[in-house]
Amino acid sequence: MATAQSKVTEISATVVDEQGNPLSGVKIYGPSGSRASTNVNGVFNISLPNDETVIIEKKGYESQFFSLSTLAGNITISLVKSNFLASEDDEIKMGILTRDRRDIVGSASSVNTKDRLTYDNTQFVRDYITGLIPGVRGSSSIRGIGNALFVIDGVFGRDPNVLNMEEVEQITVLKDANAVALYGSQGQNGVIIINTKRGKINKKEVNVNVRSGIRTPLALPNYLDGATYMELFNEAQLNDGTDPSLLRFSSDQIQNTRSGLDPISFPDTDLLDFMQPFISTHNVIAEFSGGNDKSQYYVNTGWLYNEDWININEDINAGTNRFNVRGNIDFKVNDWITSSIDAVVIISTDKSARSNLLSANTTFLPFEYSPLIPVSALDIENNPDLATLFAGATVFDGNLLGTAQQVGVNAPVARAIAGGYQDQVFRITQFNNAINFDLSGITKGLSAKTYISFDFAESYTTSIQNQYRTYAITGIQDGKITGLQDFGQDRRDLRESNSSNGFVSRIGTYALVNYQKSFGNHSINTTALGYYNSERRAGSIQTDRDTHLGFQMTYDFKKKLFVDFSSAYAHSIKLPEGNRGGFSPTVGLGYIISEEPFLKDNDFINYLKLKASGGVIKTDRGIDGYYLYQENYNDGASFTWADGLFSNRRQNITQSENLDLGFEERIDLNIGFESYLMNSLWLEANYFRTELDKQVGFLFDIYPSYFNTFRPRNNFSANLYTGFELGLNFNKTFNDLSIGIGANVLYSQTEASKRSEINEFAYQNRQGLELSTIFGYEDLGFYSQSDFVVDGNGDLVRDFEGNFILNNLPIPNFGGVQPGDLKYADQNGDNVIDQDDQIALGQGSSPWTYGINLNLKYKRFNLFVLGTGQTGALGNKLTGFSNYFSPNGNDKYSEVVLGRWTPQTASSATFPRLSAGENQNNFRTSTFWLYDNSFFEISRAQLTYEFTDALCDKIGVKDFSLNLQGTNLFEVAKNKDIRQLNVGTNPQARTYTLGIRASF
Repeated sequence: MATAQSKVTEISATVVDEQGNPLSGVKIYGPSGSRASTNVNGVFNISLPNDETVIIEKKGYESQFFSLSTLAGNITISLVKSNFLASEDDEIKMGILTRDRRDIVGSASSVNTKDRLTYDNTQFVRDYITGLIPGVRGSSSIRGIGNALFVIDGVFGRDPNVLNMEEVEQITVLKDANAVALYGSQGQNGVIIINTKRGKINKKEVNVNVRSGIRTPLALPNYLDGATYMELFNEAQLNDGTDPSLLRFSSDQIQNTRSGLDPISFPDTDLLDFMQPFISTHNVIAEFSGGNDKSQYYVNTGWLYNEDWININEDINAGTNRFNVRGNIDFKVNDWITSSIDAVVIISTDKSARSNLLSANTTFLPFEYSPLIPVSALDIENNPDLATLFAGATVFDGNLLGTAQQVGVNAPVARAIAGGYQDQVFRITQFNNAINFDLSGITKGLSAKTYISFDFAESYTTSIQNQYRTYAITGIQDGKITGLQDFGQDRRDLRESNSSNGFVSRIGTYALVNYQKSFGNHSINTTALGYYNSERRAGSIQTDRDTHLGFQMTYDFKKKLFVDFSSAYAHSIKLPEGNRGGFSPTVGLGYIISEEPFLKDNDFINYLKLKASGGVIKTDRGIDGYYLYQENYNDGASFTWADGLFSNRRQNITQSENLDLGFEERIDLNIGFESYLMNSLWLEANYFRTELDKQVGFLFDIYPSYFNTFRPRNNFSANLYTGFELGLNFNKTFNDLSIGIGANVLYSQTEASKRSEINEFAYQNRQGLELSTIFGYEDLGFYSQSDFVVDGNGDLVRDFEGNFILNNLPIPNFGGVQPGDLKYADQNGDNVIDQDDQIALGQGSSPWTYGINLNLKYKRFNLFVLGTGQTGALGNKLTGFSNYFSPNGNDKYSEVVLGRWTPQTASSATFPRLSAGENQNNFRTSTFWLYDNSFFEISRAQLTYEFTDALCDKIGVKDFSLNLQGTNLFEVAKNKDIRQLNVGTNPQARTYTLGIRASF
């Protein structure tokens, strides 16, 4: 068959295995999107224009390329089986290098997204990491050591939040020193590598993913209504000894507020009433990829929208919009040079009113004033002045904007409705280019690579700041408003103002040379690397720079015994001259014992590798600042002489000099194994011991106390991290049912192994304790009346300062106490409660974290469920809740105060007595305020239906599926009500989305 411009040839061939058996299900990809597959006899037919190249692929076999001239005639193609864990699907892209999974000696875990995204379709990369990859606590802490370095497409330090999961092809976590050595100082806490998708030869694809859904709050703050607040505040005043005739709220005011019959005179407002019960979320992503043997492309475009919880300003559509475009291009320059160019543009906007009602709700008292004054309540006919005022007023949905005289124009609801808007804009541009050189013409196995990247991120806020009038009620008669006082003026801002929130610019580059050589049963693989990175931030004088040289050599014997030496020589400008270079040596051993004759053909153990590694990483990542080795001076107080005629300033020293300051060190040991059993169960486990030694800080037990600010910084402190991790994945198919089960457990216990301390009491030393240890007071319950001295009438006796006298109990130095206040243990027996009585109460970080996922596929239905959890940590109600759990003095009361101490509830109280003044005793970190932060939750679940091939062919698509997903669906926790509560910010939310995925 021929056309005017090209000739098309029909090709027929048979594909067999190494033994000559026909292979069915082999995929053949031709140019321009042509496809074919082998039948049960291993035969395929395909039409090829000109002398084009086809790719022949089957899972478990090495892919092959053939041209038209090669395939001419009736031929047989033989595919060779891949070594176990050495196929294309088992390639681990380690940022700088690419290795087969079986060849890696260090501790590394990886997940491919190729098949998962259909049934586990989440948007955010951090959500995807959490609970799925062994050894990761949360989304970025490897083994609890700290925030890992993210490497995206070979670029060090990029933010994973700029990605959508549809862009991602593989996520790899490098955990031990041997695995991260090539990343130099930046790899101190481990490395998380993310590789985005790239175009494939002869595989033209168009994928569309559309999702839409709603979000509902998991929990909302429950503040008390106005009348209940008034009653309890009066009680608080009585507790403080206020004369009953001088209480703040009268009984009539309380009753009228409770009745709700006159909301104008006696308002009772909850700002959460302005919050939407649910909000919408939408996400659209389109992918385009393809190419031939000379060039390939991948393009990803996306839009994500989340509505705002507060959307009462008619002039704005409050919410966040995120737009992204990515283009990845790979091309062949000539027979020995290939290159790639990647470019990313992201624009994100967060538009909102100029007043945050969720934040204002933490302090807005419900009875202060009505934020909206109904126009129908104005007595305009009988009050000319009011009529004149109203004639120039702006009405919002039948209301004037209310305020109180002491608040004036700064009423939060008024500002949210009429004050204009603010739009925080984030703009990110990223570019990177790689050039690969095949230098086998010089010597076989030699190659090189250069890489350069540029990033620029900026944030700015555009705003319209309208002026507006608010009104305070000054007169009411017979339920009608007879007088108003206005504040401000109505004037729209016709100019949009802009203010910068800062920027970050980064340039990075590296070059490497790689050499591979096999001789008999022996092989070596070596890499030499040179790296430079520079990052500049707005407002910073000093540019951050990272430079290092890296070297890796891996030797293997018969592909079963591996020895890996990886190292780096780092340079740091944070250290003094002479100490700026640091060498980081690591070594790893791997032994694939399943290659030995006694296990080679074992049906139970398909694969088993033992491995161990150790080493030292020199790093400056924990050194928080520059020039810390120098003497630092600043201006002190002024002094005068000659009867005040002359003056000068003292010069203060803030730190002394230490020209011996050096790198911090990560000292590492890892022992583990990985195995594949019964052709269905993958297991990996590691024991680790990591010490972060020689941390920079001030020493207190060497220098005398009067030395004070003359202390230099030294390398001294150390932290120890020990524990183990276990990961498993089980996959089995029974007829139409496929079962996938994944689980991982991380136990990571930390210790402050070395500290410089001068505490008087040993129980206050941090050395030997867990790093997140919470220090505070041991709560002994509430003071009772019997704890105080009473007179003959049974009344409590006061001292000369007016405080009640304790009955032979330690005296707190935080101010006077009385029945209903918290009682603390006197740890040192000095009969005084003070800072010396703080002890270790527990740890704030969980030593145990785990995740479990279930994937069930029956015919065309697929159910995926992910659960995550942690145990062993304590939370503190005094931090992060805007006094919701600890209202004090004039603070707004929440539901927690209903359990307050009174003489009648002394045995069942869950909250201290109320006080109208600032109580200095009760709201200190103690066991009373701590809670168990353990939990297990169903993080997300998704039900997917994939339509039949016949239907897809009928509607003109390759694949088509529907999915229903939910996140934050269910939680089991002793303190779920505390854990799920956000105060003053957007609530934690449960999300339900309906999605459509189609491939063309």
